[in-house]
Amino acid sequence: MTQNLLGRTVMVVPTYNEASNLAWIVARLRKAQPDVHVLVVDDGSPDGTGKIADELAESDDHVHVLHRTEKAGLGAAYVHGFKVALEQGYDVIGEMDADGSHQPEQLQRLIDALAAGADLVIGSRWVPGGSIVNWPKSREALSRGGNLYVRLLLGIRVKDATAGFRLFRRSTLETIDLDTVRSTGYVFQTDMAYRTLSHGMSVVEVPIDFIERQRGDSKMSKDVATESLKLITRWGLAERRDRLRRRFSGSRHA
Repeated sequence: MTQNLLGRTVMVVPTYNEASNLAWIVARLRKAQPDVHVLVVDDGSPDGTGKIADELAESDDHVHVLHRTEKAGLGAAYVHGFKVALEQGYDVIGEMDADGSHQPEQLQRLIDALAAGADLVIGSRWVPGGSIVNWPKSREALSRGGNLYVRLLLGIRVKDATAGFRLFRRSTLETIDLDTVRSTGYVFQTDMAYRTLSHGMSVVEVPIDFIERQRGDSKMSKDVATESLKLITRWGLAERRDRLRRRFSGSRHA
């Protein structure tokens, strides 16, 4: 398969109270991509998710587990998982949710785009061919509006900067410098896409079908979305100030 040409691949899967979903989604991923490893990062789930992850790892040498003692945010879990994956020598490092919203059967689309030369591939809901299933109109409007706001404020062309189904080249994460990443919530996804583009690397979006979870509770809320938009606004305004300063400085020395 294509991933053999790219090298060793691992999907980082953060979990918090996903006991009803984890074994199911890992089984689907392992069937769809037998060569791909899975790294579960559990933030001390009280529902037994960590124990399920350990059992999966005991029976499958392609499944690995990191246990964290507290729920410190999605971004923190991903950064921890990414760092461990880099230390373990993986060439391609991906991310996906444990709740079934990201379809493992569509991972090959991301792999093919990375093999074609992208530095970061995003499985996108908002490019032609992408779709959402079982979302209320209010949730769709929030996501579409939030991504439009991101594009306008940060000046990027990514249609789905908030999406969490992704593949990074090892070199991309090394260039970004994970030690400087401080975003912890859902804004982490936008942060990583923006950092990739800011370093002159390429971001490619491929269409996916995003299916709303059927089991367990969503971690997304209006409060989480609002906080993410506040942080993005802060970044965007800071970036525009820096651009004006550089332009003003350049004109003074012209």
